[in-house]
Amino acid sequence: MKIWKHFWTITRHRWLVCCGCFRVGLYWRGLVHDLSKYSPTEFWVGAKYYQGDRSPNNAEREDKGYSSAWIHHKGRNPHHYEYWTDMSRQTGRYESVPMPRKFLVEMVMDRRAACMVYQGKNYTPGSALTYFEGSRERNLMHPDTQKELGYILTMLRDEGEKRTFRYLKRSVLKGKPFPWEDEADF
Repeated sequence: MKIWKHFWTITRHRWLVCCGCFRVGLYWRGLVHDLSKYSPTEFWVGAKYYQGDRSPNNAEREDKGYSSAWIHHKGRNPHHYEYWTDMSRQTGRYESVPMPRKFLVEMVMDRRAACMVYQGKNYTPGSALTYFEGSRERNLMHPDTQKELGYILTMLRDEGEKRTFRYLKRSVLKGKPFPWEDEADF
């Protein structure tokens, strides 16, 4: 039974992300979103640790001290900020780099959909921002990605989907500067 519930959960999540991506013109990103979740490496672990109200990766991490499914997933899906790390020539350490905008927008759709799936009736347009603000991940993201994501999630909470999606399509994906950026920098 957990296998079917897990399959339904990831399929519903993908569908919601796909619909969001289509609304802003990211057709290919919507179609290929999270396909690795159906690979044996991720799927069987997800089914084993399925709980229905949170990511199975968290349960695997609690059980084993790490999540093999997450390690596989983040390395194959560029809508995760963890994908965007590289060796810095200056420090010789792995550091985050800014995310390209199409993947930033897909990340917004991913977070929105995850909250919709896991929170169900309790989902609000502010859910993804609340999760983001309460997590430690902000410290791991590139500062530009962190600021851009926070701005978009705040807009989603305060102005709703219609306005936020229009902004993503007409401004973010067109490469227009964010409000705090000087247009002369472009």
